Amino acid sequence: VQLQASGGGLVQIGGSLRLSCARSGRTSSISTVGWFRQAPGKEREFVSAINWSGSTWTTIRTDYSDSVKGRFTISRDGAKNTVYLQMNSLKPEDTAVYYCAAAINYGLKDDPTFYNYWGQGTLVTVSS
Repeated sequence: VQLQASGGGLVQIGGSLRLSCARSGRTSSISTVGWFRQAPGKEREFVSAINWSGSTWTTIRTDYSDSVKGRFTISRDGAKNTVYLQMNSLKPEDTAVYYCAAAINYGLKDDPTFYNYWGQGTLVTVSS
């Protein structure tokens, strides 16, 4: 499984960005995708996760860190094998490299070790 994260950039305080995480390879083995971020000098932290189940993969669950709850929205497009992270009301403290990760196991985990595959990061910079 390969992951390609994109959509980062420079945005002003209060602005919005949408990150994308496109999956390729054995995508049917994946049931959970998460977003993490790492700011300079800080540890990687959990941002959000989404997983899907059911016979048609339409049972969706999501989770968010407290710091982004109400501002960020995670979603998926099954046909495109892509997970999105819509980020609104961005703050300077959201500045970080954002990584998407995929897991074979089902669960909404904030532990990076739960995830089997990682994409390259995409930089988000929020400035005044």
